[in-house]
Amino acid sequence: MARFFEFVSNNLLLVSLFVGLLVLFILNEARRGGRSVSAQELVNLVNRDKAIVVDVRDRKEFDSGHIVDSVNIPFANLDKRLGDIEKHRERPVVVVCKMGQHSGAAGAALRKSGFTNVMRLSGGIAEWRNSSLPLVKGKG
Repeated sequence: MARFFEFVSNNLLLVSLFVGLLVLFILNEARRGGRSVSAQELVNLVNRDKAIVVDVRDRKEFDSGHIVDSVNIPFANLDKRLGDIEKHRERPVVVVCKMGQHSGAAGAALRKSGFTNVMRLSGGIAEWRNSSLPLVKGKG
C-alpha cells in the first residue's frame, strides 16, 4: 500500500487526469441513458403520469416476475421492436433491466429514436424486489 501512495505522489498530474476523466465518463454515461428514478418514484410516475415501463430483460426472466403492465422488449431486439411503444412517444418511459446495467444503453437508444422523456429504474428489478413491491409472474 505504501508503494501505491508513493506512485500517486510521484505522478500526481497523471493520477489527477485519470480520476477526472473517469468522473467525466461516469457522468456522461449516466446522463446519456436518462435520469435514474427510485422504485417509489416509478410507482408515482405510473400512477400520476401514466408512464410506460419497458422491461429489457429476456423473456424467461420477464416471465419469472415483472412489474404490472410493463412491456417486454429484450435489449437485443430493442431497435426492431420500437414500434411496440411508438404510440407512447410523448409519455414518460422508464426502462427496467435486471440490476440497472443495461437500462442506460437502452435509454440512450430510445432517446436516439426520438423518445423525449426517458428514465431508468435505479438498481433494476433487483431494487424493485428489495423494496418489497409486487411482481407479476407469467406472460405480460
